[in-house]
Amino acid sequence: MPAAAAGERLDRFLAGHVGSRAEAERAVESGVLVDGERRPKSYRLAGGERLRLLGRAESDPGHVGPAVEPPPIVWQDEHLAVVDKPAGLVVHPGAGHAGDTLVDALAGFVAGGDPERPGIVHRLDRDTSGLLVVARSEEAYERLSELVRERGLERVYAALVRGRPASRTGRIEAPIGRDRDDPTRISLDTDTPREAITHFEVVGLYPGHALLEVRLETGRMHQIRVHLAAIDLPVVGDPVYGIADAALGRQFLHARRLAFRHPFTGERLELESPLPAELQAYLATMREL
Repeated sequence: MPAAAAGERLDRFLAGHVGSRAEAERAVESGVLVDGERRPKSYRLAGGERLRLLGRAESDPGHVGPAVEPPPIVWQDEHLAVVDKPAGLVVHPGAGHAGDTLVDALAGFVAGGDPERPGIVHRLDRDTSGLLVVARSEEAYERLSELVRERGLERVYAALVRGRPASRTGRIEAPIGRDRDDPTRISLDTDTPREAITHFEVVGLYPGHALLEVRLETGRMHQIRVHLAAIDLPVVGDPVYGIADAALGRQFLHARRLAFRHPFTGERLELESPLPAELQAYLATMREL
C-alpha cells in the first residue's frame, strides 16, 4: 500500500483498488486484513501497511488472497512518479490478472487516462524489471502521453542475448504487430505493422553471449524481444521469442535508465536503476572475453 494512502478510509481506498464502492463494500463484508488484523470500513490507513482481502469465494473463510507490494518509488512529486518495477509484476489488469498488478499496488496514488489502468503511459512486460514513469493526475497523464508520442521519453535497457552481434552498434528498423497466425505473439509477419526502431550497443562479450545497452526510439509491445530475436540475438531466458532458462527464471531484460524533461517544470530528470541481484548473479557466472 503506498504511503500516499495515509489518512484515507479503508473503504474509499478499496474502491480505487477493486473497481467500485459496491465492490469495496462486499470486500469489507468478506473481510479485510490490514497488517494481519481485520479492520472495519471506517478504519483510517496509516500508509505503507500490508493489505489482504479474505477470499469470498473460498470454502475456507481463513483463506487469504495474494497481497500486492508497492514497488520502490525512486522519484516523485505531486504530478508524477518513477517506480522501479520488479520482474514478475504485471503493470495493469487484464485477462488473468486482477488485484495483483502494479496499478493495484499504486491504487489511490496514480490517476489519469483509462480508469482500468490509471496513470499508465508506457509499459514493461511482466518479466522485465526496471523504471516506469506514472501519472498522478489527468493533466499529468495527458502531458506525459504527449511526451511519449513526441519521443521525448528516453528509455535504455540492459539485455543479455545469445549469440554474437555482427557489429558493436546497430539500428533495427522493422515494423511489427500481431502475428498473422498467432495473435498472442508480436511479429514482423503481421497484417497490422507499426513503425518500430531499436538501437543497441555492445557493452560486454561472453562465450556465446553479449550484454547489450538497448535504446528504444519507439515503444511497441515486446519490441526489444522481437527485434533482437529477428537478428538472431534472442534475449536470454525469454520463453516466447527465445529459450527459457531455468537457472535464471526470467528474461534478462532490465529498464535501467529513464530520462525526460518534466512536463510541468521543464527540469531534466535522469534516473537509473542497478541490475537486480538475480541478473547480477547470473552475469557473474559468465566469463567475460
